[in-house]
Amino acid sequence: MTDTTNASLFERAQAVIPGGVNSPVRAFGSVGGTPYFVERGEGPFVFDVEGRRYIDYVQSYGPAILGHAHPAVIASIQDAASRGTSYGAPTENEVLIAEEMCSRIDGMDKVRLVSSGTEATMSAIRLARGTTGRDKIIKFAGNYHGHSDSLLVAGGSGVAQQGLVGSEGVTPGAVADTVVAPFNVVPEIDETVAVVCVEPVAANMGLVGPAPGFLEGLRAACDAAGALLMFDEVITGFRLCRGGAAEWYGVKPDIWCFGKVIGGGLPMGAFGASNEVMGNLAPLGGVYQAGTLSGNPLATAAGLTAMQHLTVEAYEHLTAIATKLADGMQAAFNDAGVAAVVPRIGPLVGLFFGDTAPHDFDSAKVICDNGVYPRFFHGMLDRGITLAPGAYEAIFPSLAHTDAEIDETIAAVAEVATLL
Repeated sequence: MTDTTNASLFERAQAVIPGGVNSPVRAFGSVGGTPYFVERGEGPFVFDVEGRRYIDYVQSYGPAILGHAHPAVIASIQDAASRGTSYGAPTENEVLIAEEMCSRIDGMDKVRLVSSGTEATMSAIRLARGTTGRDKIIKFAGNYHGHSDSLLVAGGSGVAQQGLVGSEGVTPGAVADTVVAPFNVVPEIDETVAVVCVEPVAANMGLVGPAPGFLEGLRAACDAAGALLMFDEVITGFRLCRGGAAEWYGVKPDIWCFGKVIGGGLPMGAFGASNEVMGNLAPLGGVYQAGTLSGNPLATAAGLTAMQHLTVEAYEHLTAIATKLADGMQAAFNDAGVAAVVPRIGPLVGLFFGDTAPHDFDSAKVICDNGVYPRFFHGMLDRGITLAPGAYEAIFPSLAHTDAEIDETIAAVAEVATLL
């Protein structure tokens, strides 16, 4: 198919895939234009089917923390695949990655492996309800916890990108026990609430950190009401630091949810908690959860290898990369007189085209929907740099990005900023 182009592939895809994509943000609906189709990735780069190379800050929205096609990760996948791809039976790597995860998280004694972040949060909600015997859940506007019915309402990320407040097909009954509160405000929690679900760093409405005392306030309020606190660390887990957001902020939830990094680029998620809480999960307790492909041998091999590379020193280096990128972008915008804020939390970077950083979903939405980001996105894409095709996503530098790529990116930002 030597004549294949991004445009021709997108046209063919739309004939057989809804919108031509398998996740809505990829359709470029909020930025306009034709999506690029990736042919391969290598370190900090992706290459499209037309042969163009891009410095990539999507990095699969976080999983490629070591960079694309890391040799050790690829070798582990090849080795695992040579022995089989799925068994429907336990494997040693399931034990090894569970041990690795639990060793990093104080208070998390057991984990259950699943196949996605959505599956992790969905199952964690069921576990919380079964553990407490209560029905209601509280989530925060702009926090995205996957696309299960009870958590999809008022979500960030792709939901906000599509201009939706939820989804057709979700019945009123499915969300009747879901309470939506503003981010960074501790809500009222009573004896009917099973669990409070929160992204400890909101990374699906740009990048919005927790206000001082917010996470601590949630912990205290949950304790007072006998409710559980759930950290959705699908993005922050094993990316912020060795122990994720719980270590970073010094606040311990009752249930953790993970995805992205733990799969090494392959589909995998997990949820974990104390022995007491996880003891309610089948086959030990009455809360049922299962998955034919859970603990897939290829995904556990890739994830274990990736996590073994994520040492304390690796996180320090990744934070230094993110710092150089964020500081350089901010300086470029300042020099061009463009109102922009480039927040950074550890190795995570955000971007808002406004005078001040938002503190919740309402303030983030005003900035994300002001029309500047699409112009910036295409200006950067034209210069060979890929960002997420939507203003509600974070920027993901990887350990493969070197000073050369960061410098090239900052120079491109400086050029594009003069055109905004």
